[in-house]
Amino acid sequence: MASCGSTPTAPGTGPPLRILFIGNSLTYFHDLPATVQHLGRSDSSRTVVVSSVAFGGYSLEDHWNRGDAQQAIAGARWDLVVLQQGPSALPESRVSLIDYATRFAGEIRKAGGRPAMYMVWPELERETEWSAVSASYVAAAEAVDGLLLPAGEALRAVRADAPSVPLFESDGFHPSVAGTYGVALVIYARAAGVSPLGLTARAGGSSLPPGYVTALEAGAAQAIAAAGGD
Repeated sequence: MASCGSTPTAPGTGPPLRILFIGNSLTYFHDLPATVQHLGRSDSSRTVVVSSVAFGGYSLEDHWNRGDAQQAIAGARWDLVVLQQGPSALPESRVSLIDYATRFAGEIRKAGGRPAMYMVWPELERETEWSAVSASYVAAAEAVDGLLLPAGEALRAVRADAPSVPLFESDGFHPSVAGTYGVALVIYARAAGVSPLGLTARAGGSSLPPGYVTALEAGAAQAIAAAGGD
């Protein structure tokens, strides 16, 4: 599945926040970009414009070799380009993640944007690899001097503190609607430089149960605080 093209919200008074997503099914499941855009309604002073290049099972190397992602980066001015591949827990996968994130970072900066690393998570049957997955994305963000989006750690926090929140689909890997929302809270809060706490209310609410929203916002806040930096 691929989704390309810009999608603006209603006009705001300031310059829009423009975010391009490059990833795979962990990006397009339940339309993560649109969920991030929805959270942008929390700021009446500017709109959020999103676009994505996402294909099932793709790594950043696959995107690099295909070329669509580079065209999307060069085709418009993006404030942030969000990069994502699979868990990348194995040493060789971490090397590949850093290598191709670095290649994309050069293209992103050439076009005037900033790279961001969307930290994912392992399959639940490999839950012991969670810290290794997080470490791979931290290393990649550091390598490209990019913005770390600690979504995987946010979901891990929710899983520990509010286990009744259904974060994943039946395959134990792809995010549920609630899981996607938790990821979006991290991404928008980091991109906009705001707290995820109360973000849902500021954006006009959510169809998720209030208890889920409270847990997801708390998990996002916890992960962002732990990540530190800008």
